[in-house]
Amino acid sequence: MGCMPYSSPDRQMWKYLLNGASFTDMTEIARMAKRPVYLGAGGKLIGDAVNINEKLDYGDKITNDNIIATQYMTQVEYELYDALRKPGISVQRAGTDVLVILVRDAIMELDVADISATGDDTLKIIEKILKKYNATFIEIAGYTDAMRDKNAATALSIDMAQRVGVHLAQHGIITQRLFITGRGASRPIAAQDDIGRLTNRRVELRIVPAR
Repeated sequence: MGCMPYSSPDRQMWKYLLNGASFTDMTEIARMAKRPVYLGAGGKLIGDAVNINEKLDYGDKITNDNIIATQYMTQVEYELYDALRKPGISVQRAGTDVLVILVRDAIMELDVADISATGDDTLKIIEKILKKYNATFIEIAGYTDAMRDKNAATALSIDMAQRVGVHLAQHGIITQRLFITGRGASRPIAAQDDIGRLTNRRVELRIVPAR
């Protein structure tokens, strides 16, 4: 007997499932403000997550912490890249940040605002890696293609981001790690033609070291 297809819970439940998440951009200031709550919920910092035998014993603390964070995030990048070789999904690196770009059609139903069976499988792969590398914060940002109604674009982008956040929360990612935001049609990554529009409708997961 096959498994039941995933379906997002009723929207009224989202606020309970996402309790502890921050509904804002993940700035450095926002991460610092959230750090006590994150630690109180059992979150780990990079320095605590790395085996003491793997830590460096030279240089000042800032230098060592940066090297440890880089090594840690390199492993996050490699595992995500190896596990997510699928159409519509890419893994990128910027400094110590790892960015996972999920084109909407790769994770959601074509004509319904919900996670697809393929998206469910993909998110479970991501969640398994995020639970392994749990000394990280995660920003979930939704984007749309250019729309005449900017308010509708923002609402749609928030809906996509929150649906992904709910899925993560349901599968063991503590919400105190999460920052959830919708940016509408801002920051397009492709032309606004028929093909580009499909690419611009996306959810981005930005994963950064917790320290």
